[in-house]
Amino acid sequence: MHLIKVDPRALKENPDRMRQTKSTPQADALLLATIKAVGIVQPPVITPEAGGGNGYIINAGHRRVKQAIAAGLEEIEVLVDEATNDNGAMRSMIENVAFEPLNPVDQWRAIERLVALGWTEEAIGVALALPVRQIRKLRLLANVLPAMLDQMAKGDMPDERQLRTIAAASLDEQKEVWKKHKPSKADPQVSWWSVAQGLTKTRMYARDASFGDDLAQAYGIAWVEDLFAPADEDSRYTTDVEAFLGAQQEWMANNLPRKGVIVDAGQWGEPKLPPKAERVYGTPAKSDCTAMYLDRDGKVQSVHYRMPEAKKVKGKDGSGSDAAGTDDTGIVSKQRPDVTRKGIEMIGDLRTDALHEALARAPIEDDTLMALLVLAFAGQNVTVASGARDISYYGAASLGEHASRLFNAEGALEFDLDTLRVSVRSLLIDVLSCRENKSNSGIVARVAGNAIGADNFLSNMGTEEFLSCLSRPALEGSCKDTPVLPRARVKDTRAALVEHFREERFVHPAALFAPDKARLSSWLTGNTASGEDDPDDQGEGPEAGDDAGAELSDEEPFREAAE
Repeated sequence: MHLIKVDPRALKENPDRMRQTKSTPQADALLLATIKAVGIVQPPVITPEAGGGNGYIINAGHRRVKQAIAAGLEEIEVLVDEATNDNGAMRSMIENVAFEPLNPVDQWRAIERLVALGWTEEAIGVALALPVRQIRKLRLLANVLPAMLDQMAKGDMPDERQLRTIAAASLDEQKEVWKKHKPSKADPQVSWWSVAQGLTKTRMYARDASFGDDLAQAYGIAWVEDLFAPADEDSRYTTDVEAFLGAQQEWMANNLPRKGVIVDAGQWGEPKLPPKAERVYGTPAKSDCTAMYLDRDGKVQSVHYRMPEAKKVKGKDGSGSDAAGTDDTGIVSKQRPDVTRKGIEMIGDLRTDALHEALARAPIEDDTLMALLVLAFAGQNVTVASGARDISYYGAASLGEHASRLFNAEGALEFDLDTLRVSVRSLLIDVLSCRENKSNSGIVARVAGNAIGADNFLSNMGTEEFLSCLSRPALEGSCKDTPVLPRARVKDTRAALVEHFREERFVHPAALFAPDKARLSSWLTGNTASGEDDPDDQGEGPEAGDDAGAELSDEEPFREAAE
């Protein structure tokens, strides 16, 4: 290393310099005044230009060279040094830190530059007198979106917890959130709390897991180390909440004690005990039962409870016996249904679309068509007002457009058979519905769809949106008759099925129109005409005393009209 005098204007800036954040105008003005008064106290460090050039590259002292030019100096003293293996990266960083501490953004970039040049984390920690854990934290934070880094370099820094959340998210997720919360001219400050809130993911920690490595491997759980957590605790976590809770549930099922049940947690995290169960807060007795459940954090919790004593029924001989000989542990919580509520709603929409498509295009005999019309107006979403019933009219006035096709220009009822078919089909489309809301026609829509083969019009249900509504057993049952084998993780099985059914058509058995025989039988029983008089009819009116035998039954007027 030797000292020479050069024109500061002939020096070239280092494109890979350590301090990239711009200094404040006040700091530049102070340095310029110092140079004008006493000159440059500490000479900048330069290195010969590599690659065949004959110039010099500034290794340290960019601000001093810039302010020397601003001060009008013709020559300045500089130290010439040969470039090291890392191109002076470590020396430049140490010198910059000695003059003024680097802000976190420049420190991230500097460490990443050193790592790229072959420095190990341990070597960087020794050279900078920093713990290796701190080096790893800074390396993690280097994954922050560049636009956010630029904002942080201006002094607008989030706190450590917010930084941890931001750095743990992917760049694509950061980019989407930054679009909503980036600063504006009216509000230059960033709400880092809102940014972190938008990137927050639910974490399930290994220290809360009751299961071991065997179940973690079976469910495909990959633990991630939280480098910001205290060093004396297990900070491993996963964001695969579904797999974590599934492993916890299986562990509870495998380790259920005698007289133990698995129950669900309520809205506030409390266990839902069986009906009439009394919770035991003290030391449980041998006859008490145990309820295991998962709290809000996914931890396995257990409480004790006891069931009330069964009432004894005295027999003829005076001896008492228990009214119920069943186990007193209570009712085990219900398993997750094969199809969730959202899945049922999707099935209702798909059924309705298929039913309407079948009504519009499928071949239907005239007698079947008329029968469907009767079924349609028996739907639970249809209100009919007639002279025989004193109820309010809530029907939609738009249904009249279907009847208007059957009239001629003079207002007389005149139509051909084709026009009648079109009107009936369009009316059925407006009336029959399987949607899971107030427009649901009930079981009659299922019967109608089954009668006209609407199953053939159901669209492909082998999509990510619908398959995500199936439980693990139902999803694995869908692999039947396919080359897809169930995977350890539910999402992998679902992805394989989606790929398999991409070019094929899949219909879940729960979506078929054929109704359950028991429900259909119950509906038929409840809607069979009894033939009894209206109980509200008390015989009032001038004709109340007529011979009852002279009255016609409900069906006789229709028979006479038919004859």
